[in-house]
Amino acid sequence: MWRRRGLAVLVALAVACGVGSGVSGPGAAAAAEERGNSVAQGNAEERGKTRFVVSEAQFERMFPERNSFFTYDGLVEATRAYPEFARTGSKAVRRQEAAAFLANVSHETGGLFYVVAQDESTYPIFCDKTQPYGCPAGESAYYGRGAIMLSWNFNYKAAGDALGIDLLNNPSLVERDPKVAWMTALWYWNTQTGMATVTGHDAMVQRKGFGETIRSLNGPECDGGKPEQVKHRVGLYREFVRVLHTAPGKHVSC
Repeated sequence: MWRRRGLAVLVALAVACGVGSGVSGPGAAAAAEERGNSVAQGNAEERGKTRFVVSEAQFERMFPERNSFFTYDGLVEATRAYPEFARTGSKAVRRQEAAAFLANVSHETGGLFYVVAQDESTYPIFCDKTQPYGCPAGESAYYGRGAIMLSWNFNYKAAGDALGIDLLNNPSLVERDPKVAWMTALWYWNTQTGMATVTGHDAMVQRKGFGETIRSLNGPECDGGKPEQVKHRVGLYREFVRVLHTAPGKHVSC
């Protein structure tokens, strides 16, 4: 990651009273209410999943060899922290944004295979000692983790502050909790611009194109910096929009 500072309707349950009824009276009403609440919760959870533009089956197609740590449920739960994500604009725009986010995620994690950065020799460099809060979890504790490989102590602090989680002192949560791993990725996508002028979310909603999302995540790859990396991200994006049955739009590359 580029360093930046700064289905179903709830049916009312009726309790039959009198001859032939196995349950009656106040206890029956309480039991019915409890069953109703349980059904309501299940239906709410199911509706939450179906509102997301990527189905579980499509997710599995995108990431056939993913690490089991990166769950579909964790992703859907994490989107609640950023309800505008992939729910803004037309159906095509919503699908394009989901594809763009997941394509960048796939690139960063080797198809959701790696939970943490693999080059341990680089771990110490992600502690910016000039920050007043320092690196309380240790100088080597802020390496890339999660769905978008969150790195640097200041990013852990900013993401944690925004999400209400103490990630500065507990950065390992990003590699232990699937929901947190997705939430930090969505934090960056929805709030950080990197070397771009807009966030990844805004780049897609404002139709600036997938290329601008690359610039927001890893700007040095653009403008000839690392053409093979850009080509890989673009290839993933084109593949994922096909899975979601939509077009890639304009300005696909940076």
